[in-house]
Amino acid sequence: MTTQALEFTPPLKLSRPIRRYTLEQYLRKEARSIHKHEFIDGQIIKMPYAKGPHNIISVNMMTEMVINFRMLKEKYIVFPSDQLVYFPSLDAGVYADALAVCEKPLYWDDNQLLLINPILVVEVLSKSTSRYDRTGKFDKYKTLDSFREYVLIRQDECYAEVWFRESPGRWQETIITEMTGHLPLQSVGISVSVESIYLNVELKPKSS
Repeated sequence: MTTQALEFTPPLKLSRPIRRYTLEQYLRKEARSIHKHEFIDGQIIKMPYAKGPHNIISVNMMTEMVINFRMLKEKYIVFPSDQLVYFPSLDAGVYADALAVCEKPLYWDDNQLLLINPILVVEVLSKSTSRYDRTGKFDKYKTLDSFREYVLIRQDECYAEVWFRESPGRWQETIITEMTGHLPLQSVGISVSVESIYLNVELKPKSS
């Protein structure tokens, strides 16, 4: 008599269906939350915590923008990282580290929560967000007619990228890696010194 071994088949693990929310549901939950979340494809996604250097660079950049804007004829308004940017064509919302609007902020809602007309957006890069900031988030900003310039700044070394929209679908890239350099912000007609951006931030030394 022969005995045939039975092959064990583990039970299938059923993945939970992704819960999706409406914009109104997201805003209600965000108003009660102690953490910031982005709203992408109907999902509410918690944002990672920002480190000290990240926050210092954000404040330095906003300070330089405010100081320089005062010398211009045009009116530009600076917003910090708590301002939600909304993309009507995508029904999505994200937070930028800093941004500026020209003349007057425009909102999608009556409560002035969902900003829709940034001209300049600044993102401070981290290991966990760098790829998303350069691709998915950049593509979202591009859906806004007002959006003309994107600044990406590394927090651990002297490095910044400036993307300026020369014409629809055509972007000019400028990379700055020297502390004596300046960020040319063509959308608002100013330049910001790299040294001022990294003020009070300890960077890792450049490899020789």
